[in-house]
Amino acid sequence: MDELVHAESGLTKATWTDADFDAMGWHDCHVHAVSIGVREEGFPWQRVLIDLDYIVQWVDPAFGRRHFTFWIAPSTLVFDEAWDISAELDPGNDLLEIADLHRLASPDDKPDPLWHIEGQNFDLRLRSPSYTQYLRTPPIHSNRQYLSQPDRGGLSFTEQSFT
Repeated sequence: MDELVHAESGLTKATWTDADFDAMGWHDCHVHAVSIGVREEGFPWQRVLIDLDYIVQWVDPAFGRRHFTFWIAPSTLVFDEAWDISAELDPGNDLLEIADLHRLASPDDKPDPLWHIEGQNFDLRLRSPSYTQYLRTPPIHSNRQYLSQPDRGGLSFTEQSFT
């Protein structure tokens, strides 16, 4: 069994990569900010960074209760060497919430998979060889599926985990 880095939530590590894709899930994770980094001179790719509230664990309702609670960690999801980036945003809505993150096979002769972040009020597609997700703080227990700005320490694209 893996060693726990946060016993209350059952979290086994604070840095995740695309190698962990099958063990991860982003359903209902709230997105606070997205950054598409500027290309460095001489390189054909960019960086996509997403500041989100990652739901580490859904907690079944306590006896006599009807609603789930959640262990949530402010996180930075980073796609390095990103390219072929396209996005749609519904400007009439301010809530960005991930429905699912899909890793699709390469649609051409290039090796990088197509990543599709399907969301409520947005859609993001990009090509990248991999991702890294950093859980910046230990998970916080919440009655909602997202954290307030004070609880999460504001917006951040910090690429460092809490352990």
